[in-house]
Amino acid sequence: MAGEAGSGGAREVVLVLAVAGAGLALAAVAAFGPWQPSDGGSPDRGAARSFTPGMRAPHTQ
Repeated sequence: MAGEAGSGGAREVVLVLAVAGAGLALAAVAAFGPWQPSDGGSPDRGAARSFTPGMRAPHTQ
């Protein structure tokens, strides 16, 4: 029964494996890619700012 799927079933298996491989490749790029910009400028931490209570926060404009 399972052997009677024909070329349509084989094509579907190849498509599923190709999509899974592409997903793994994208996950590897996201996991092992650079996290900080490498242009040599000052790193922008976005919304994450460090602040110690009792000290004045620097105001940059």
